[in-house]
Order: sequence, then structure tokens, then C-alpha cells
Amino acid sequence: QVQLAESGGGSVQAGGSLRLSCVASGYDHSTHCMGWFRHVPGKEREGVAGTDTTYSARYYADSVRGRFTISRDDAKNTLYLQMNSLKPDDTATYYCAARPGACGDSWPFATTYNYWGQGTQVTVSS
Repeated sequence: QVQLAESGGGSVQAGGSLRLSCVASGYDHSTHCMGWFRHVPGKEREGVAGTDTTYSARYYADSVRGRFTISRDDAKNTLYLQMNSLKPDDTATYYCAARPGACGDSWPFATTYNYWGQGTQVTVSS
């Protein structure tokens, strides 16, 4: 049974930092594209960052590039998202997701992912 479990969310002031973690189980973590998404009620789920082991690639949305860093530890089946210089616009529920294979240009499309975590809330106050 595939499971993804996020943690690390919380409330911070603008300019602060948080580190999200996503522990995966039930599949070979190293062969999957892993992504972080965020969702605000009333808006579509947004791809924030993605990474795969196949090409050691990292992808970022323009809105977070330079502030967020995605990383993975395949030995621990864990995905991370280091979020620095947080802004109120970063407030959302953050989800990790996985799908087999490399990420490629389709990494930000939520419908292409097979597995999802339950989400962790990030709130940034001004």
C-alpha cells in the first residue's frame, strides 16, 4: 500500500522559513518523480517544485524559484521542501505527490500524479 505523509507545516511570519518533509512507503522511491504542490480554496492546485532521480533534475515554479529548495533522500524514502523568505502568498495546504518515472516538462500537472499525501498547512502572516 502506497502512503505519503507530510509534516513540518506551521505558522510563521513573512520572511521566515519552514522545512516540509514527506515520508513515502509502499513503492520504490528512487524510481519516481516526486513533487510538491499547494492548494488554496477556490484556486487550482499549483505545482511548486519537482524532482526525479533519473536525471537528478529539479524543477520550480517561478513564484518560488530562489526561495524554495526541493531535495530528496532516497535511502530514507523522504522528500523535503526547504522554504525560505516566506510570503503571505505562500499560505496554502502543501501536498507531496509521486508518479513513476522521470518528471519532465509535465511535472507541475497534478493530474499526472498517482499518489498523494494528506497535506500540511502553511500559514504566513504579514
